[in-house]
Amino acid sequence: MFNPAHKGIERNDMNRKRALISDAFKVKRFRNETQKFGAVSKGNGPTDIRSTLETLMTLFPRKLFNDSLPQIVIKHQLYSIHNDKTLVDKELNKLREQGELLMFQLGFDADAFGLVFASDYKAKVLAGEDGRATRATVEKFLEKLPSPCTELSFSKDKMLKEFRFTDSEITQLVKSGVLTVRDAGSWWLSIPNSGKFTKYFIQGRKAVLNMVKKSKYSEVLKTELEERRTTSHVKFQMKYHIHDIVGAELVESIPTTSGTLLRFVDS
Repeated sequence: MFNPAHKGIERNDMNRKRALISDAFKVKRFRNETQKFGAVSKGNGPTDIRSTLETLMTLFPRKLFNDSLPQIVIKHQLYSIHNDKTLVDKELNKLREQGELLMFQLGFDADAFGLVFASDYKAKVLAGEDGRATRATVEKFLEKLPSPCTELSFSKDKMLKEFRFTDSEITQLVKSGVLTVRDAGSWWLSIPNSGKFTKYFIQGRKAVLNMVKKSKYSEVLKTELEERRTTSHVKFQMKYHIHDIVGAELVESIPTTSGTLLRFVDS
């Protein structure tokens, strides 16, 4: 015989189960999102590597360089947002293989690689060559630059035999800044006029790390650090530097009930 009370009990049990499942999901999602600061999830910022890259590029201080440089992101800055480094590297390689992205060895650290969209790179390089004697050679180089370009450097053999450049033209490319000397027989692909970027980047990194180190217990809430008034040594947005120091593991990123805590790592 049907008892309406039984139906009510069953419904309550179902509601309880749904609530438990929902709570469990929320806890799991919270852990995933807070494992590292700024971890992205659906509906809360970028959800893939390309859009993360685009978001980080908006932090690049274009005006500081009179818009003469392409927007540069350091590869490890993406690690501050996505925990899976293998996934990041895999997706970046895909973008490079598709000819969308170029990667550069920045020179100040063996593990520091700059990421720039290929179209942005070519546009800025050509704009910088207006009226210069090296323009024709640089244009020739950009035309011969393979798309996709997955190489960080070029050997003398490749430059002379495959690209068919003369020694004089190679000298012009070095002078223009699209190549820098790697060793006696090879050159790095490089970003012209990026020396000032590197100088300001290193200077800012040191200053921001010092702020964390000098805080009580050598730790500070990320939100508090973001709001700090920057000194003359910090030319970039604070967020740009925070993504750097977290991604490079120069600070620990610890989720707390008050927000993400950044703790200085003694090397």
